[in-house]
Amino acid sequence: MAGELLRLALGAVRAHRLRSFLSALGIAIGVAAVILLTSIGEGTRLYVVSQFTQFGTNIIAINPGRSKTMGIPGVLGGSTRKLTIDDAEALTRIRGVEVVVPVTMGLGAVELGGRSRSVTILGATPDLPVLWRFGARQGSFWPRGDPRQGGASAVLGPKLARELFGERSPLGAVVRIAGGRFRVVGVMQPKGQMMGFDVDDIAIVPVASALRLFNQDELMEIDLVYANARDTARVEAEVKRVLIERHGDEDFTVTTQEAMLDVFGNVMDVLTTAVGAIASISLLVGATGILTMMWIAVGERTSEIGLLRAVGATAAQVQAVFLAEAAALATLGGVLGIAIGLGGGLLLRLVVPGLPLETPLRFVLAGLAVSAATGLVAGVGPARRAAALDPIDALRAE
Repeated sequence: MAGELLRLALGAVRAHRLRSFLSALGIAIGVAAVILLTSIGEGTRLYVVSQFTQFGTNIIAINPGRSKTMGIPGVLGGSTRKLTIDDAEALTRIRGVEVVVPVTMGLGAVELGGRSRSVTILGATPDLPVLWRFGARQGSFWPRGDPRQGGASAVLGPKLARELFGERSPLGAVVRIAGGRFRVVGVMQPKGQMMGFDVDDIAIVPVASALRLFNQDELMEIDLVYANARDTARVEAEVKRVLIERHGDEDFTVTTQEAMLDVFGNVMDVLTTAVGAIASISLLVGATGILTMMWIAVGERTSEIGLLRAVGATAAQVQAVFLAEAAALATLGGVLGIAIGLGGGLLLRLVVPGLPLETPLRFVLAGLAVSAATGLVAGVGPARRAAALDPIDALRAE
């Protein structure tokens, strides 16, 4: 019975090729739009997650200011007490914490002879390689010591080193960074970009020296790495306890890597659902096209319906024939839409190589299932109309 229904449905589709193609095209455009937009959303989500996690996941960031009351921590003003290197040193005593890196940042010129390049200057400690999961390609970071003392050593990103020194080794050379003299002791391994920030084009100096260069007395951030992911809640609570004891109030914001990823994942899920819903409007247009075509088809095939009833077909069977035809038409549109969506994705990758695109199999299967369901829904009205026709009147129709 199922095979006979499919044969009749495909025969009806082939009998009116142009009309069937135009009706299926509406479904195809809808499915292609859904696949393309959700693929961009999913690709963006995976890209940002990879950017966050390339530097590790057991990370906690502490920023000045409370985000609940000030919006973006540290941007709209200072806190009751500023984050200092002493705060960072106090956090090193928390059980399970591997390294604590006080961080400050600014823009400045790095000069060598007649060459000058404006880059990001990062103030940190020699524990930065543990935080960022990278090492020195040449030389090393300066020795560990009291971070409050600063120093005149610098580590350059590989891109910055290449722009200033060409193929020569920069080790031991003296460069001017934001007006101060620093001796190059290392060159970082290539790391690439993180969220649009080129980590290979920076200069890293001791945090106390950076504070003096930029005439600052507070840190931009304190980052810490802890050993065990299961200790996230405990370490977070300990960080808050230590800083509240030092500041007298919770005038800072503690953000775990896990919390950042969860928030971002929720945002991307909402955005992906929203763009998918917008693209689904095309499916509604396609469903309207199938409904219209099937409604016209019932009128054109009245005598055929009467013949089917005359040879013993029940009203339910007639209804099933038209439902199968609508579903077949929509499914063919869905297959065409999947092909257009995947092909469009390949084309976008060629035209915009950096555009993140990811099309999971579940999106493809969902597109096919939705197209078939759309056809069934659109075919219900015409199928019922066909089944309700009086057999005798239908045979008399021309």
